[in-house]
Amino acid sequence: MALPTMSGNRRRGYTLVEIIIVITIISILVSVAVPLYQRSIQRTKESVLRSNLFTLRSVIDEYTYDKQKAPQSLEDLVREGYLRQVPEDPIVGDNRSWKIVMEDSLTMVNQTEPGIFNVFSSSNKVSLEGTPYSDW
Repeated sequence: MALPTMSGNRRRGYTLVEIIIVITIISILVSVAVPLYQRSIQRTKESVLRSNLFTLRSVIDEYTYDKQKAPQSLEDLVREGYLRQVPEDPIVGDNRSWKIVMEDSLTMVNQTEPGIFNVFSSSNKVSLEGTPYSDW
């Protein structure tokens, strides 16, 4: 009976140092990827906000031109068929939180009923470019 040699008695597997190195590399990659992912999510929300604001402002102008008076609420736009539903403010996450600017008496189309003149986000957060969302 022959004794096992050193080469035949080797164990297969990874050493603790190799595992620590792999975990360190993975954690570095994750620490770089997560902020980039969060920033891309924020850019997407900003893009959706710009689009929703453009749509709302265009529809308010169309309604005002067609009806010869400004809408009294955003639900008027849905009720009259200008929108399927009031779009969501993606920064706030709600479609009822829009900051509405009513007409002043000098710019009113119909002098008896002031209506919606403009719409802004109600968020108090600042965009990636440094401007408040409520100023867009």
